[in-house]
Formats: sequence, structure tokens, C-alpha cells
Amino acid sequence: MQTNSTFSIIFFTRKPKGLSDELSIYARVTVNGKRSEISLKRSVLVNDWDNNKARCRGNTSKIRLLNAYLDEVYSKLLDCHKQLFAEDKMVSANSIKARFLGEDENHKSLRDIIEYHNSNMIDVLKFGTMKNYYTTEKYLYKFLDNELKVSDIYLKQLNHRFICDFEIFLRNNKNSKNEFTLTNNGVMKHLERFKKMINLACKLEWISKNPFQMFQLKFKKFDREYLSERELELIENTFFTKEGLERVKDCFLFSCYTGLSYVDVKMLKSNHITMGIDNNYWIFTKREKTNETVKIPLLPKALEIINKYKAFSKHNNGEKVLPIYSNQKINVYLKDIAEDCGIHKNLTFHVARHTFATTVMLSNGVPLETVSKLLGHTKLSTTQIYARVVETKISEDINNLLDRFKAKRQQHQVLKPN
Repeated sequence: MQTNSTFSIIFFTRKPKGLSDELSIYARVTVNGKRSEISLKRSVLVNDWDNNKARCRGNTSKIRLLNAYLDEVYSKLLDCHKQLFAEDKMVSANSIKARFLGEDENHKSLRDIIEYHNSNMIDVLKFGTMKNYYTTEKYLYKFLDNELKVSDIYLKQLNHRFICDFEIFLRNNKNSKNEFTLTNNGVMKHLERFKKMINLACKLEWISKNPFQMFQLKFKKFDREYLSERELELIENTFFTKEGLERVKDCFLFSCYTGLSYVDVKMLKSNHITMGIDNNYWIFTKREKTNETVKIPLLPKALEIINKYKAFSKHNNGEKVLPIYSNQKINVYLKDIAEDCGIHKNLTFHVARHTFATTVMLSNGVPLETVSKLLGHTKLSTTQIYARVVETKISEDINNLLDRFKAKRQQHQVLKPN
């Protein structure tokens, strides 16, 4: 950085249009001959301004306050120059003006990073994910308004306490019926999204210290709902006279035997179904959520469902393979299906994906790595959240182990000399 650059600050006035007896006061910053002007939003009578001293003349209380303000502005502009120089940043008339007005990176606010993140991510993240970020944004603004009584806050003011207070605010948030709106994991998801926005601010160098550095997100682990083999058979063997219920049942079962999520079943087209290397039908598609390529061999029961709706697929030129309703409508129908089948579980469409991973795959000896590929996960740890080894599989494996022990003992007795 240059140390021999020229730098000056002067105050001057201009006559605004329509007013003959008043002057508007400006500050002019000059660095290496380049100027930048700042309107100070102050005015003075023509006879009260001294051009030689660049100050107001007189000794009234109003004049003294105005000159004190000009001295304060002068001091702040000097500080801005000093700060930029100390930070090894470009020192120019415009950069000093931006720092003074709070428009440079050092004065970026929470709203600035939220708006920057959401406007840049809208074409990167899926609609559902962006919807969650907008909800987090809503809670942050509500926290600023209700708890801090401000509309915004500088990023450099964010600290560990701010995050802790925001967490408490989320945990205590209630709806119109005085019910808590968020679970522990719901609170953690909002904090996780907030953390990602602050991490972005750090990468942009809008903030020097990450307030999340000492904060730990604490998610509670839950066993995710899935259907046992008996419950899966109950649904398979139940025929519904109501067409809507029968269609929902088939779409749900299709997901149970393919592992496809709701949106992936919805987006499935005829050209996604093709002959694989084993001369059997496979699904070749991309996960809507992660854009990961998935290749899934079609199990006989999934193929039966596709064949059942061939006429439907042909009618819409293969743009849809299955007649799937909205996710909300499907989940309402699934509750009726569970009740009719005597299944006492909270049945949602996503339960089918867990059922595929656990009951259809892992329980039948399919390795976790293979299940991970079929589910379209990028990390094995993600699959471990979905899939668990059920008790029947544990029992089967232990019985096999005991059989091996028994066979070894018998072999040892045969070989043992009399």
C-alpha cells in the first residue's frame, strides 16, 4: 500500500434550488487528486458561513452545535482513512466515503447477508430448501423486532450471546393457540441455516470472526418410522374400492420397492425406464433433491405397478408413469390406508423410502454400500440415518453364528483322538 499518497478533507457549501438565504453543507474527501463528496444533510444561512475557515461563524448555540458536528465528521473521516490503511485495503476517496456511510464490507448488516444469500441461492437450491431459508429469515427478523427492538444489526455485532438468545427465542415461540411451534430438531435446523449464511459472510470477508465458532448444534436422534414385512404385506393384500385410495396405495408401494422419494416418483417418465446390463428393466434417473444419478433395478412388484398403469402413462405420452396426487393429499389418504389395514403408525409417503432401505433391502442381506447407491446418497453416513438392522435380521445372524459354533464343536469332537 502506498504511504506517500495525498489526502485531504474540506467542508464547502452549495446553494440549493429555490432557497436564496440558505446553503447546504458538504464534505469533500480527496485522495491522490480524486474526489468524493458527501452530503451532510445540514444547512446554514448564507451570512453564517465562513469560506476561509470552512466553518460557521458566530457564537449562538445553534452555530456551536453545527461546528461541533463538523469537527466530529472530520474526526470520523480521519478514522476511516486510518482503518482502511491499517487493514491494508485500497485507500481511495470512494472507499473512505463508503466506510463513513457504512456501505462497505465492514458495515454489512444481517439483512445484507440474508438478502445476498437468498438472491444468489434461489437458482442453486431447490424450491423446498429455499422455502425453509425464507422461514428462517422470517424468524430472524421477528427476533430482531420483538427481542432487540431493532430492524437490523451489523454483522460485526453478532456474537455467541446473540445465537444463544435466538435459540431461546425459537424454543419459546408459540402459535395463536399458545402451542410451541418448533421441536428441538426444528430449532437446530433454523440455526443450521443461519450458520450457513454466517459462514458465507466469513467467506466474503464481511465479518472477521465467526460467532458460531464455539456454538454446537445438538440434534436429537430418532428411530425413523418404517413398515415391517407383515405390515407391508397387509397393504399389498388390501384392495380399495375407492380409486383414489388404490392409486395412493400403488404409488406408496412403488416407493417401498424402489426407494424413490415423492418428488422423484412424481417426476418419473417412461424414458427413465430402460433395459439394464442384466437384460432386466432398470430406472435411470436423477434425484430431484441432490441431482445425483441413481440406477435402480426394478423389482418384480414395482414392475407390476408400472404395468398396471401403462394406459395412464400412454395417455400422457409417458410424461408421467404413475398417477400421483399432491404430497399433502397422499399423506391424508395414507392415514386412511393405515387405519383400514390396522397399522398403528404415522404413515407418510417418506415412510416408504425408509421401508425400502430397512425392510426390503437391509433385512434381506443387501450391503449398506449398495443401499446407499440405490438411495442416491453421496455419503454412507446419510444412509445410516435411514437404515437400521432390524431385530429379525440380528436374530438370524446370531442363529447362524451359533450354528457355526455348533458345527466347529462337532468337527472338533470327530477329530479328537479316543
